[in-house]
Amino acid sequence: MVAVKAGDVEGALRRPDPRIGVFLFYGPDMGLINERARMVAERSVDDASDPFQMIRIDGDDIAADPGRLADEAGTMGLFGGKRAIWVKSTSRNIAPAVDAVLKGELQDTVIVIEGGDLQKSSPLRTLCERSQKALALPCYADEAKNLGVVVDETLKAGGFSIQRDARTALIASLGGDRLATRGELNKLMLYAHGQREITLADVDAIMSDVSSLAMDAVIDAAFAGEGTGLETGSRRLAAEGVNASVLLGAALRHALMLLTARLTVEEGRSIPAVMETMRSLHFRRKPLVERHLQRWTGDSLKNAISLLQANLLQTRRMADLGDTIAAKTLLDIARTARR
Repeated sequence: MVAVKAGDVEGALRRPDPRIGVFLFYGPDMGLINERARMVAERSVDDASDPFQMIRIDGDDIAADPGRLADEAGTMGLFGGKRAIWVKSTSRNIAPAVDAVLKGELQDTVIVIEGGDLQKSSPLRTLCERSQKALALPCYADEAKNLGVVVDETLKAGGFSIQRDARTALIASLGGDRLATRGELNKLMLYAHGQREITLADVDAIMSDVSSLAMDAVIDAAFAGEGTGLETGSRRLAAEGVNASVLLGAALRHALMLLTARLTVEEGRSIPAVMETMRSLHFRRKPLVERHLQRWTGDSLKNAISLLQANLLQTRRMADLGDTIAAKTLLDIARTARR
């Protein structure tokens, strides 16, 4: 039985058992699945651009014709040499097709499968975990340690160094999907073109949406009970023409997020532990959101959600009074937070 833990995947790929003919990548991080599948497939052939060496097949086609995978695996290359069959993910079951391949002999052919987010009971995952000829490799969202490696390697390859505080801020802003991480890093390097070192100002310029941050600041002030920051920020948003329903909609989403987190805390989990799960939260907001979780209870958040829902509807019905309704609603929330 060959089952690999998430933290051991990189090591397993560096030193793969020569008996392994099928590599199954699965998990919630589709970007990481694609990146690793591409790496293994391209490393397995002499020329990845040669369509006779690199064969790409859609998983739906294999599900419709289970014998096709075995036929491709048993086909000799036109000019000999190694071959890779790269199978794209599908929601349909291709385990029977893979099983047929594993029962035979793979000679100079590697099969790489992007499996998607497979459950533990998935036939394909179970098959590959139990076979001595296959590896089932989990792909989960990058943790800070792994992100640091990705950031350092990518920037170094691009000819950049990065300041320590900028690196910390950058890592805190990334995660969730490897493909998205690569995209953000590429944008950052393009922005910093012509300089050798990336600064905190560069990271803020690329990773932050100014109008979004201004709205977040107003919402954070409201849920923290900070009247001054709330009043100043609300006036700024109104002057910039931010729609009142958009502002209350963002506040409602924030309240719903807080409610989920707060209920987890009330079930016995610590606030710092809950904060660790909020990977998509901008790093500058994390201390403020932690204060929100300390100030609010599950019941008080439910009341705030009801208030926001009712007044969000009012801003749409009475658009002319939208700014006034939004300001009063957030002020009421701030007053509740101060109690």
